[in-house]
Amino acid sequence: MADQIPLYPVRSAAAAAANRKRAAYYSAAGPRPGADRHSRYQLEDESAHLDEMPLMMSEEGFENEESDYHTLPRARIMQRKRGLEWFVCDGWKFLCTSCCGWLINICRRKKELKARTVWLGCPEKCEEKHPRNSIKNQKYNVFTFIPGVLYEQFKFFLNLYFLVISCSQFVPALKIGYLYTYWAPLGFVLAVTMTREAIDEFRRFQRDKEVNSQLYSKLTVRGSCFIRTDQLDGETDWKLKVAVSCTQQLPALGDLFSISAYVYAQKPQMDIHSFEGTFTREDSDPPIHESLSIENTLWASTIVASGTVIGVVIYTGKETRSVMNTSNPKNKVGLLDLELNRLTKALFLALVALSIVMVTLQGFVGPWYRNLFRFLLLFSYIIPISLRVNLDMGKAVYGWMMMKDENIPGTVVRTSTIPEELGRLVYLLTDKTGTLTQNEMIFKRLHLGTVSYGADTMDEIQSHVRDSYSQMQSQAGGNNTGSTPLRKAQSSAPKVRKSVSSRIHEAVKAIVLCHNVTPVYESRAGVTEETEFAEADQDFSDENRTYQASSPDEVALVQWTESVGLTLVSRDLTSMQLKTPSGQVLSFCILQLFPFTSESKRMGVIVRDESTAEITFYMKGADVAMSPIVQYNDWLEEECGNMAREGLRTLVVAKKALTEEQYQDFESRYTQAKLSMHDRSLKVAAVVESLEREMELLCLTGVEDQLQADVRPTLEMLRNAGIKIWMLTGDKLETATCIAKSSHLVSRTQDIHIFRQVTSRGEAHLELNAFRRKHDCALVISGDSLEVCLKYYEHEFVELACQCPAVVCCRCSPTQKARIVTLLQQHTGRRTCAIGDGGNDVSMIQAADCGIGIEGKEGKQASLAADFSITQFRHIGRLLMVHGRNSYKRSAALGQFVMHRGLIISTMQAVFSSVFYFASVPLYQGFLMVGYATIYTMFPVFSLVLDQDVKPEMAMLYPELYKDLTKGRSLSFKTFLIWVLISIYQGGILMYGALVLFESEFVHVVAISFTALILTELLMVALTVRTWHWLMVVAEFLSLGCYVSSLAFLNEYFDVAFITTVTFLWKVSAITVVSCLPLYVLKYLRRKLSPPSYCKLAS
Repeated sequence: MADQIPLYPVRSAAAAAANRKRAAYYSAAGPRPGADRHSRYQLEDESAHLDEMPLMMSEEGFENEESDYHTLPRARIMQRKRGLEWFVCDGWKFLCTSCCGWLINICRRKKELKARTVWLGCPEKCEEKHPRNSIKNQKYNVFTFIPGVLYEQFKFFLNLYFLVISCSQFVPALKIGYLYTYWAPLGFVLAVTMTREAIDEFRRFQRDKEVNSQLYSKLTVRGSCFIRTDQLDGETDWKLKVAVSCTQQLPALGDLFSISAYVYAQKPQMDIHSFEGTFTREDSDPPIHESLSIENTLWASTIVASGTVIGVVIYTGKETRSVMNTSNPKNKVGLLDLELNRLTKALFLALVALSIVMVTLQGFVGPWYRNLFRFLLLFSYIIPISLRVNLDMGKAVYGWMMMKDENIPGTVVRTSTIPEELGRLVYLLTDKTGTLTQNEMIFKRLHLGTVSYGADTMDEIQSHVRDSYSQMQSQAGGNNTGSTPLRKAQSSAPKVRKSVSSRIHEAVKAIVLCHNVTPVYESRAGVTEETEFAEADQDFSDENRTYQASSPDEVALVQWTESVGLTLVSRDLTSMQLKTPSGQVLSFCILQLFPFTSESKRMGVIVRDESTAEITFYMKGADVAMSPIVQYNDWLEEECGNMAREGLRTLVVAKKALTEEQYQDFESRYTQAKLSMHDRSLKVAAVVESLEREMELLCLTGVEDQLQADVRPTLEMLRNAGIKIWMLTGDKLETATCIAKSSHLVSRTQDIHIFRQVTSRGEAHLELNAFRRKHDCALVISGDSLEVCLKYYEHEFVELACQCPAVVCCRCSPTQKARIVTLLQQHTGRRTCAIGDGGNDVSMIQAADCGIGIEGKEGKQASLAADFSITQFRHIGRLLMVHGRNSYKRSAALGQFVMHRGLIISTMQAVFSSVFYFASVPLYQGFLMVGYATIYTMFPVFSLVLDQDVKPEMAMLYPELYKDLTKGRSLSFKTFLIWVLISIYQGGILMYGALVLFESEFVHVVAISFTALILTELLMVALTVRTWHWLMVVAEFLSLGCYVSSLAFLNEYFDVAFITTVTFLWKVSAITVVSCLPLYVLKYLRRKLSPPSYCKLAS
C-alpha cells in the first residue's frame, strides 16, 4: 500500500535554533509565575550529576521533600555476575546468537534512509528507489524454510541430543541396534514439524496475498477528503485531509503532469502524527513554495472513506509508517516447552552420571570410553524422542478443539505451537477502540444546570425545539422591522431569567454549530463520472445523509440534534446550513474555527447568522478546560463528576455574543499572530484566550461509548483469575480514563492517579515520588510522559506500575505498545498476552508471548498477524479459562508421562546390566523398542489430550482456579521428581520380579518383563486420567489388542509355547499388581486426605 506524502528535511540545526530562541524568549519575558520551577528543571536537566542518579525506591527516600529530591542516594541495582556459571548456562547461547546476528547484519546491510525529492509525472528524475510495496508476515522464504525450521527444532536440547545419538549408529563400534530404531522416530518428528510449519507458512502467504491485492482507487476534486486510520492508530473516526492548495487551481486533472513541480520529503520515520515537507512549483513566476504537514498526507494502511484523491507516492513497502511501526514476526516458544527443555537437560545429566557409574563398577576394563558411549546409547531412552511428537500432535488437537468450540465461533488458531501459553498468562495488554468498545457513541444526557434530560425524556426537548422555532417564525412573520434594530433592542433590554424552552433552544443550536462534522450524501445509482455537476447528481434526502468527523463524539452530538429537530444539512470550509423542524433552512457563515488539541482540550467556532448578522463565539471542551472560562456556577463540577461515574464522556458547551467591532478587532490581532515567525503558537493562543472570558454556560452533554458485549463480566473474570490488565490506546487521556471506568477496568472503589505531563528528568522524578505515595491506585499515563520515565527510570517505573491493579496508557504509538510488552517480559519474567483489532496493535501482538487478534470493524490486519483470532472480546474468557487450562494441564501430564515411559525402560535396562556383570547389551532389541514407543502404548498415552480436571462450566464459574496455573505446579521439578521415583520403583519391580520368577531360559525373562511393562503402562494411563472419555477406553483396548495379536509374529523375541501357559499369565499378573497397586492406594489416600481445590468445588 502506498503512502501518499510530501515531506521536509529533518530539523536538526533548526531544532537547536528553536531551542535557543525559546530560551531567549523566556529570558526576555522576565519573571513570571512558574519561572523558578522552569529554571530549576532546566538546571537539573543540564547538570551532569543528575544523569548518574537513579530514583531511590525506598520509603525513606520518597518521604523526603520534593525540592530535595536531588539529594537522594543512588539506588543499588543488582548486576548479573558473569562468571563460569553464566557461561555454562547462558553465555554460550549469548555468544552464538551475537555471532549469528553479526554475520546476518554483514550479509544484509540496511539501506540508509534519506530525505528524497519526488517529481510529479517524472519518475526518472527520482533519485531514491522505492522498495517493493507489499506487506509480509511470513517467517521464511523458499531458501530459508528448511534451514530455518531445522534450526528452530535443533536449538532444543532434546532434538539435538537425538540427532547426535542417531548419527552415532553409523559408527560400527557404537552400533547397538537397527538404524531404523533411531532414525525413524527422528525423521517422523521432523516430518510432522515441517508439515505443520509449511501449512502455517502457506496460510500466512495467502493472507499476505489477500492484503497486498487491495489497492487505492484514484481520488477528489474539492480540495479535501476523509480517511479512516483504524489500521494505523486504531481510531475508526474519519479524519479530514487537505490537498495542496496551488494544485487545486489547475483547470484539469491532466495538467498535474504538465507542470514542473516536486515534493521534498523528510526521510522515512516512525512517527505517525507528524510530517514535514515542501511542495515547489518551478514554472510559475515567482516559484511557489508551499509547506506540507500531516494534514496533506495519506499514510499506507489508511482508507479513503469519502472523496477521491490523486497523490504522489513518497514511501512504499518497508519505508511506510505502518511497516516501520511493525516488528518482524518471530518464532514464539511456549513456557512449557522451555520447562521441558530444562528437564531434558536434567535427564541428560542423570544419563551421563548413570553411564559413568556403570563404567566405574565395571572397573574401567578395556576400552572403557567405548563402553561409556555404549551405555549412553543403551540408556538413551531416558530422554524419549517421542516427547516432541506427542506434544506437537497434542498442540494440533488443542487448536482443533478451540476452532470447533461452538461457544466461541469464528476462533482461528494461527500459531499452533503455543496453545499452553493461554493457561499461564499474568498480564493482559488490551487495545481500547474496537476491542473493549464498539466505537459507537450514543447521546445519553443533557444537563442545563436546573434540569437534566435523559434518554426517556428526549421527546420533551424535541417539543421545546419545535415550539421555539415555530414561535420565532411567527414573530418574524409579524415583525417587518429590520433585524439590526431588533438586535439592538435585545441587547439593551434588562437581563431576565430565561425560560427552559429558550435555554434548550440555545443549547441545541450551540451543539449543532460547534463541531467539525460534515454531512455527506451518496451519489445516485448509476452516476459514476466525476464532473463539475456531481453535486447535482446527489440525493440530499435525510435517508441518504451520513456524517463524517474526526471524532465519533462529534457525530453522536450532531445525530442527536437531528433527532430532536435541528438538522445539519450542509457544510463546507466557510458555511453551514441547518434545517429547522418546520423545514426552514438557516445559513451561517464560519468566520473562524479553532480545532481541538490535546493541550487545549477544547474547540471553538465563530459564526455569523446570515439572517440576523449576529456573531457568536461557541466553545465546547473538557470540564477541566472550560471551568475557568465560563461564568460562575455552582453545579458544573458536581454534575461532571456524576456523569463520569456513570461512564459518560462529558463536554461543557458555552457561548459568547460578539459585536462587529469586537470581532474585527479580534480578527486583526489573530491574523497578525498567525503571520508571526517567532513563537507563533504562543501568540495565537494568547489572542484566542482574550475571547475565552466570562462565557455563558449553556449546557453539559453526556455521551456513552458503547462497550463490546459482556466486556464488564469478562474483565471481572480475568481479574478474579489473577490476570493484571493494562489498557494501551492511541486515544485521548480523557477518553481512555472514561472507558476504564465504564468498562470496570478500574473499579468504583479504586482511586485513579493521572500521571502529569512530564518533559524532563526532574519532573519525572517528582511525579514518580508523588505516585509512590499512592496505594491501591490505578495509573493513567500518556505516551509522552511514559517515554520520559522509561528513558531515565525504566526499572523504577515498571516496578511501581506492576503494583497497580490496573494501568491505562493513552496516546501510545504502535512501537510504544510493543515496548511496554517487552518491558513487562524483561522485568517480571511473567507471560504476557496482547489483544487488539487494528493495524496499530500488530507490533504489540507479535511482541507478546501470546497474541490475540479480534476480527472486527478495524479490518483483519491484527487478526492475521495474531497467534489466535477471535470475533468478540468476551470470547477471551473461555479461551483462557477453559482451553488455556486444558491445554496446559494436558500437555504437562502428557510430557511427564512420556518421560516416565522412557525412564521406566531405562531403569529396567540398568537393573539388567547390573545383574549381568555390567554388560553393555540391550535388554530389548529391534521391533520391541519401536513397538513399545508406538503401537503398544502410543494411543492410550496420547489419549491424555482428552483428559480434563475441571468441567468447562466449573472453570468459567470459578476463575480463581486459573491462579494455580500461573504458579506452574502441574509441571515442576517437584512433580518431575515424583515421576522419576515412580519410574525407578516400577522399573525395579518389573525387572527384578521377572528375574526372580523366570525358571529356565533367558527368553522367558524378556517375555515376562516386557508384557508386564506394557500392562503397567496401560494401567498407569488409567491412574493418571481424571475424567474418562470414550476414546480413552477405545485406546486402552486397542493397544492391548495390538500387543496380544502381535505376539504370534514375535517368534524372534518370545517363546510362543511359553506365553500361552498359565504360568506366564500368573507371573505377569503378579508383577503388574505389585508395580501398580501401591500407586493406586496412594492416589486414593491423597484424594481423601489432601484433595486439590478443583475436587472440593466438584464435590
